[in-house]
Amino acid sequence: MTSFTSHSADLAEHTAFPWLADGLAYGGDYSPEQWPEAVWAEDVALMQRAGVNLVNLGVFSWGLVEVADGEFDWGWLDRIMDLLHDGGIGVNLATPTAAPPTWLLQAHPEIATVDAEGRRTAQGGRLAWSPSSATFRRYALRMVRALAERYGDHPALRMWHVSNELGNENGRCYGEETAVAWREWLTAKYGEVAAMNDAWGSAFWGHRYTSFAQVELPRHNRTQHNPGLLLDFERFTSDALLGHYLAERAVLREVTPAIPVTTNFMVQANPGVADYARWAEEVDLVANDHYTIGADPHREADLAFCADRSRGMAGGRPWLLIEHSTAAVNWQPVNRAKAPGEMARNTLAHIARGADGAMFFQWRQSTAGSEQFHSAMVPHAGADSQVYRDVVALGATLRALAPVVGSRVERAQVAMLLDHDAAAAWASGPKPSSLVTAVDLPRAVHRALTELGIAVDVLRPGDALDGYRALVVPTLFLATDATADAVRDFAASGGHVLVTYLSGIVDETNRVRAGGYPGAFCDLLGVRVDEFFPLFAGDTVALDDGSTGSLWSERVEVSDGTEVLARLAEGDLAGTPAVTRRATGAGSATYLATRLDHPGLVALVRAFAAYTGVTAVATVDGPGMEVVRRVHDDGRSFLFAINHAASDRTVAANGRDLTDGTATEGRLVVPAGAVRVIEEDPR
Repeated sequence: MTSFTSHSADLAEHTAFPWLADGLAYGGDYSPEQWPEAVWAEDVALMQRAGVNLVNLGVFSWGLVEVADGEFDWGWLDRIMDLLHDGGIGVNLATPTAAPPTWLLQAHPEIATVDAEGRRTAQGGRLAWSPSSATFRRYALRMVRALAERYGDHPALRMWHVSNELGNENGRCYGEETAVAWREWLTAKYGEVAAMNDAWGSAFWGHRYTSFAQVELPRHNRTQHNPGLLLDFERFTSDALLGHYLAERAVLREVTPAIPVTTNFMVQANPGVADYARWAEEVDLVANDHYTIGADPHREADLAFCADRSRGMAGGRPWLLIEHSTAAVNWQPVNRAKAPGEMARNTLAHIARGADGAMFFQWRQSTAGSEQFHSAMVPHAGADSQVYRDVVALGATLRALAPVVGSRVERAQVAMLLDHDAAAAWASGPKPSSLVTAVDLPRAVHRALTELGIAVDVLRPGDALDGYRALVVPTLFLATDATADAVRDFAASGGHVLVTYLSGIVDETNRVRAGGYPGAFCDLLGVRVDEFFPLFAGDTVALDDGSTGSLWSERVEVSDGTEVLARLAEGDLAGTPAVTRRATGAGSATYLATRLDHPGLVALVRAFAAYTGVTAVATVDGPGMEVVRRVHDDGRSFLFAINHAASDRTVAANGRDLTDGTATEGRLVVPAGAVRVIEEDPR
């Protein structure tokens, strides 16, 4: 398998940019090419008024810079780079390879992606290129080199922003050039075709391969592809996209070795095609895009979950929110504008959870193009608008929070394991229920913990578990032997584990672990499941503790020494254990066998926290209050209190509110929809 080596630690010794801005980074994607130059000076003045200190520039500008094959027009980009620098605004300069120019697509249509049914992508969109295309790679790297050579020494340059949302529209390609790369990837991984046959269980349906040349891409067919093949194709796809990033990064490192390099992740609830936890090892700064879903009644919970995932990928270090929205987006069925105060709450929630800056897509709202109704910092209404006034107010708040820069979120007492491979394995091939998703339960448990004021570090398998009191393993469908051993050792050494249904079911090849479910964790939990009983949409099952389950049930047997905390109270499985606990070593292992409703999950998590000695970040007086603490190495700490509720909430706090300078002692009232950031008195 392809091996990637990170040089980020080496770069950190030489970079002139320990961070991107003076204080928290603030700004957005800027597309001056969409506007007459007469507007540019106004843009810079409005940026200064709002406190903008950083912009992402040139993301989709390839065809406006390289106007024909090998013919470059740098004039407009030179002028805007100079204008931004003169205005005191730094630049994350993008390699503009997300959108190939029309002349390239027409000269080389073979660079475009091909879908599973054999249709080649037509021009007119973005990310229309295959990461396995040698022709595209050649043109892209020529563009990157030219850009780096021209602007590598420009005083406005703060960081390189490679392409844009790699894998968003070009996540999977099924063309012949991709097929060649796919076979090369398989050869590198398995060495011998027999090893691949064994991993995939290809004897099923007689799909035995005698050479790697026989392996095709999982194109459209009328039945189902092998789950092992599908999982490997997801891994290959992530590696192919990462390979393109690394190729661009190599050019940038060669020409400008002191300038940090990143690309924007899309850490949303949906896992997507990229294994970002692995990609994070290859960027100098984790940068994430996050957009709330308007129809989601708990969108603030999704934001918190995704922000904690981003921080976990960053190894706990500060990261950058490189895209979010001021109001509506343009790609949901109904594009809901954010309510008054919601933009600030969203932004500050990301800052609370470890971001050292917040950027928007985009600066000025487009009047043409497919994103013309995507919100911006300066909307169609112009500066005389509530959105821009809110942008200015938010900029002032972020300047007041400058002391937070460089601090880290306080280490949590609870860790949660989340794994891209596990999510990809669940999605690869038919499963017992299409109603169950890989991230539904992790997000729900995270929401319950957050509601109780309990912090969570979202980790991937293999991360160190030392120092945590409790570990949550929710629907970790794929678990390696090493992961199972780490979870067992954690409990044996005094930690407390909560494992849920559909964890440990398959190994790293997507092959089911025989002998009973939950496979890798049966011995740890002291339970054995011999049959799944998924529930139909809308069906529920009552538990004897008063909670309600949905989506999932299973026939659970317990071994001696395993305590039953709750049972199913109705239906064919009435009396079957639904929640169990077993002492193991110096710790314990709890098992959840159904999808509890929110009140049930909160009750379970509250009891689990009490049993394990886990405490809240701060004491709050009701649901809807989000509390997070960031700390500096010198002991200074900052308590973020974000009130998502429709009524006032109070939180235990002592110190000075950075948002308005007032002092608080004992209890702080946080008005409905407001945010308070307390620089705490020394503890």
